[in-house]
Amino acid sequence: MAKPKIIGTEHWAQCGGAKLFLWRKRRIRLRNSAGSVILVHGSSMASTPSFDLRVPDRPGYSLMEYLAKRDYDVWCMDHEGYGRSTKNRKIHAGIKRGAEELLATVKYVRKKSGAKKFLLYGISSGALRAALFAQKYPQFVQRLVLDAFVWTGKGSSTLKERAKRFANAKSTDRRLIHPKFIRTIFSRDKHAKAAYPDVIKAFAKACCELDDSVPNGTYVDMTRRLPLVNPKKLKPPVLVTRGEWDGIASYEDLIEFFSLLPNPDKQFVVMPGISHASLQMKNFEIIFYLIERFFSQPEPIYKG
Repeated sequence: MAKPKIIGTEHWAQCGGAKLFLWRKRRIRLRNSAGSVILVHGSSMASTPSFDLRVPDRPGYSLMEYLAKRDYDVWCMDHEGYGRSTKNRKIHAGIKRGAEELLATVKYVRKKSGAKKFLLYGISSGALRAALFAQKYPQFVQRLVLDAFVWTGKGSSTLKERAKRFANAKSTDRRLIHPKFIRTIFSRDKHAKAAYPDVIKAFAKACCELDDSVPNGTYVDMTRRLPLVNPKKLKPPVLVTRGEWDGIASYEDLIEFFSLLPNPDKQFVVMPGISHASLQMKNFEIIFYLIERFFSQPEPIYKG
């Protein structure tokens, strides 16, 4: 018998005077959830293009669908300044604010679904938001995946160039985005062929239908204020994933971060043939598999 179909529903949470748009995907009449997932987007795009992408004639690029088909209750949220959330206020939409918006999201989802703990995935600055949230509020985090993460910024070619361009930028301002800019996310690591042109086109279209500008806050944080996360205080199980060609963080930066994580339930994985935007790569199935495998890993019975 076919399993019940997957549905998507919109929700709204409040945080410090802002309305936050939440998008939920799950099976109809889901009774035995594999877990409640919160997905955290990056600096230059809202949540639904990142996690629920539709590409004509090329199915499978929605991480939300992938997890929902495996019986997870999957949520994502537009941070303030992005997508359908409030974006008319002049604020520093940075990493710390993002962590508090995640707290507001968790509180809403707990009331709506009854979930006690959450499986978190964050990409790029979303990984920083998720990590800081997990550091401050470990009681809500079951497992944490940090993809395209950066700790101190040491050895980052991408952040070095970004620091030059945004040396005088104000954290309260916004920067323009357009399809040409979105394409640079895929070309800047010198491996533009790692993603299909039609996927890049569909992703850029989805991003720019929601936003023609995005906040500077996370860019300023990542070029001037790192480190923002203390690995010694990050207590939940952690999976760190890095694309083979990702220029956002050096191996040395991530390995040192990984070595300082106190929980022995931790993994570090390098993903071949992948640059920064892992979810839209030709090899996207690798990161999808790693996320679900880590989320479904049995908890240890014996801890010594």
